Amino acid sequence: MATVEDILLPDIGDFTDVEIIEILVAPGDRIEAEQSILTLESDKATIEIPAPRAGVVERVEVAVGDRVSMGAPLLSIRPTDTPAQTPSAAPQPAREAAPPPAPAPETVPATREPTTSTPLTATATEDTAVLLPDIGDFSEIPVIEVLVAPGDRVEAEQSILTLESDKATMEIPAPAAGVVSELAVVVGDTLNTGDLILMLRADAPAETDAPATPEPTRPNTDNTPPAAPTTAPQPGETAPRKAPVLPRPEDVAAIARGRKAHASPAVRRFARELGVDLDVVKGSGPKGRVLKDDVRAFVKRSLTTVEPSSHSAASPATTATTPAPTIDHGRFGPVERVELGRIRRISARHLHQSWTGIPHVTQFDEADITELEAFRAAHKTDPDDASVRLTLIPFLLKAVATALTRMPLLKASLDADGEHLIHKHYTHIGVAVDTPNGLMVPVVRDVDRKGLRTLAGELADLGARAHTQRLRPDEMQGGCFTISSLGGIGGTAFTPIVNAPEVAILGVSRAATRPVWDGERFVPRLLLPLSLSYDHRVVDGADAARFTTLLGGLLGDIRELLL
Repeated sequence: MATVEDILLPDIGDFTDVEIIEILVAPGDRIEAEQSILTLESDKATIEIPAPRAGVVERVEVAVGDRVSMGAPLLSIRPTDTPAQTPSAAPQPAREAAPPPAPAPETVPATREPTTSTPLTATATEDTAVLLPDIGDFSEIPVIEVLVAPGDRVEAEQSILTLESDKATMEIPAPAAGVVSELAVVVGDTLNTGDLILMLRADAPAETDAPATPEPTRPNTDNTPPAAPTTAPQPGETAPRKAPVLPRPEDVAAIARGRKAHASPAVRRFARELGVDLDVVKGSGPKGRVLKDDVRAFVKRSLTTVEPSSHSAASPATTATTPAPTIDHGRFGPVERVELGRIRRISARHLHQSWTGIPHVTQFDEADITELEAFRAAHKTDPDDASVRLTLIPFLLKAVATALTRMPLLKASLDADGEHLIHKHYTHIGVAVDTPNGLMVPVVRDVDRKGLRTLAGELADLGARAHTQRLRPDEMQGGCFTISSLGGIGGTAFTPIVNAPEVAILGVSRAATRPVWDGERFVPRLLLPLSLSYDHRVVDGADAARFTTLLGGLLGDIRELLL
């Protein structure tokens, strides 16, 4: 039977009394060789300690917040393979593949001549090359954040960029105070020891000691054991550099907000797998560090705050939404901050959910309403009620209701489970009304059973009460379809947002008279632009095209409404 072995903290360079910020295993867990077991944090680096061999965790000897030094017992395991390196088997633990401290970058003259026994200096007016210092056994490490820009003043030991390896996130400090004259890296570049980071115009002479005698390797400024050989270029060769890539969206957003998430590489990988922007996750660990539990809780909150229809089986995977960066607009001129009205706030939330949760497509078409407009103009006033005027909207309501009766798919709704459709045997149509307090959508019920005069009267009443905020909640519910008309204002086309849980909405722009070829000559015709947005999970493009064609025919010859 395998014996229990203690895992000790290996040599991690000049660090002592380093704080444990995360324990990644628990008693009973089966671990593999090189699997991270805990995370340490020093002033300059986050270090993940790997297991030296595979086994089953028997005991964890430390807790989050403990401070440990080289040789401290971390946990006990029951090995399940042949040891690769057992720290307790030798008088001193073998050095693990954990990153040493990130020392201050070396400074050399801008000509970057080979190292000599003479100390390197720079005058107050001379540009000094800041190179990536010895960072241990790591190579080709990606830059995940650049913290300075040309023209910035930096202080000695101020962080200038952040690197992220498989096992650690390291911030590289400036070797001296000065002004950044040139930046040689961007986010996404990969660096090796000795690569140029930036050019610095130092305020005062900066000095970096070199070895007393010339050596073929770079001087070791942190007095740690020399790192294993890397794939550095031979003399006379140019170090291979990957082509710069554009910053990741999460980096851009973080820079705009002025902050960056504090998390271990394991948590960063976990967040990337889930599509979570760590910069918007509130950390519960020491010093605000983001832990895996924080990421899980964030994802759970995000999923539970979305409407059921938007995260159903038929919906695309939901990812966290990055909030807009906070901008001080007052820097650019006088401003006034005004609170949004209640209706506009409610509408904004609903529209955002509809836009992000529904795959929108918009079909554009035109309807020839020349004859319809002539008929409407001859009957626009009700002889029994002069206050009711026959506008274009009642005709649109009747034509849409007839089209929905013939094509009921466009008045259906997707069930919350994403696997069923709800077919409605009624035809209630919402009409968007522009009010001083925001957009409101009263619903006209049973449109298919009412005449034009009746519809015109109901529209006038609903519109008047919408402007005075006297609509009841039930008068804005139960719609199968929505019409949004901007014809009284202008425009030629637009993309209306589907009013969930409906699956389609018709946008109407201003009608215009244009010449149309009738086969023999051009004749003036009044054309009405139509914009049909629909939920592509329910409605296909062919269905939408058939619907707008049918609607155009009904509006082009209102006698079709009688059939």
